[in-house]
Amino acid sequence: MSEGKILEVKIIDDEEYEKNKTFTIHLGEPVLLEIGQKHGDSNDNKPAVGVEEEEVAKMGCPSLGEHTKLEVVIEESYEFKNTVDKLIKKTNLALVVGSSSWREQFVSAVTVSAGDDDEEESGEERLPSCFDYIMHFLTVFWKVLFAFVPPTEYWNGWACFFVSISLIGVLTAVTGDLASHFGCTIGLKDSVTAVVFVALGTSVPDTFASKVAAIQDQYADASIGNVTGSNAVNVFLGIGVAWTIAAVYWHSKGQHFTVPPGSLAFSVTLFTILALICVLMLLYRRRPSVSGGELGGPRTAKLLTALLFLSLWLIYILLASMEAYCNLPGI
Repeated sequence: MSEGKILEVKIIDDEEYEKNKTFTIHLGEPVLLEIGQKHGDSNDNKPAVGVEEEEVAKMGCPSLGEHTKLEVVIEESYEFKNTVDKLIKKTNLALVVGSSSWREQFVSAVTVSAGDDDEEESGEERLPSCFDYIMHFLTVFWKVLFAFVPPTEYWNGWACFFVSISLIGVLTAVTGDLASHFGCTIGLKDSVTAVVFVALGTSVPDTFASKVAAIQDQYADASIGNVTGSNAVNVFLGIGVAWTIAAVYWHSKGQHFTVPPGSLAFSVTLFTILALICVLMLLYRRRPSVSGGELGGPRTAKLLTALLFLSLWLIYILLASMEAYCNLPGI
């Protein structure tokens, strides 16, 4: 006679990380089928049995024990998830990995990580360096702030998208106002404040996004395309939509919407010339004898390219500021 029974519970594969879940299995009273009849057979196959045989069969029926209810708990394995995320990151697919819970986001925000390359070639995880601790304490406020963004699993990622866009817009507006007040306090013109502090503050997220894309993507399309795409959005939507709304508003008031150009012509012309130099430099880096690609390559080529681009930015700030204070003839 069997004293136990194995019950198989099917777990549905929803292609997501399993969270902490709990369900209960209830065992009902055993039901005696007709003697000689298998489960699912029709009554036509029912054999004829006597009263004594039926009584004997009922005496041997299985019965429930003391425990008729079983609670099954599935616990989320954070160690397994971290291991899978690291493996996916090594295969350049880390961009498709999102967060599954707010708890995970807050734990990640307050935890000091070892940077982007958190594993050595031997596969062993290294401890955070002094630079990692410094960067963590400098950015922990922003990490905790953006940990309030809904995880990517909510609403198929749409909740994360809209909340992130809204927070970026609010922070951009705050950064612009703070930069304007700072420039007014130290006596800088608005055009100089715009090309130095406002531009620097609003471009930091794009800079980090390009850095992540450059490390994780196999090609340079994502990192360079992020820069050009971001500037396209700033010019066509950031200026176009705002000015269109302003034009419609003032037209409804019976007035014309006009914006003095100021030093815009000189600034745009200077930016175009320096951007052309950047494009030519990227094309020159494609030569196998130089670097073999737009990004990366030998250490010397990387340092020289970084110094050139940094110098172009400093030249742009210097000339734009000199033109704003009438030290250079404008256009």
